[in-house]
Amino acid sequence: MLSEQLGGKRLRFNDAPRRRLAVRAKKLGLAYASRIDHHRHSGPLMAWHRRLITRKYDGSKQRGPGRLRTRDEIQRLVVRMAMENRDWGYRRIQGALANLGHEVARGTIANILKEHGLEPAPERERKTTWREFLSRHRDVIVAADFFTLEAWTRKGLTTFLVLFLINLSSRRVEIAGVARSSRIA
Repeated sequence: MLSEQLGGKRLRFNDAPRRRLAVRAKKLGLAYASRIDHHRHSGPLMAWHRRLITRKYDGSKQRGPGRLRTRDEIQRLVVRMAMENRDWGYRRIQGALANLGHEVARGTIANILKEHGLEPAPERERKTTWREFLSRHRDVIVAADFFTLEAWTRKGLTTFLVLFLINLSSRRVEIAGVARSSRIA
């Protein structure tokens, strides 16, 4: 009847009347609403009702901005571990962090290293500088060299070759051997 009074023009509703009509149509039930001019009323009313239900359970307004950033302290620790131990992969760094009481996912470690321009372990390991190599192995590196010593013996002035070793970390020198030189003085 309202449609006839408007002269066949379409009714426009905003959200408030739609909500009221949808709630009442739901109470009447789909069967009854479909008996009342199926093409014009029941379809839009039920669609409005579905949209209302969808909005009710839409949790997008309650969501936060996403996952929290990893603390700067942990990021610095991950980068430091990766730089000082170039052959450590993501899992090894993850284990070391767990030993320190920090639970960090493997993917988070990968993302942190990527953000700081560090490559995965195999590529990082290949790019070790001499300074890093020496500082990492300082405790086990020993240098060896010779020096000559001239001493008076029964045969006269004799030249001896002395092999010595020096531990680079402790600077401790040890004589490894002494041999008489074959050259004549």
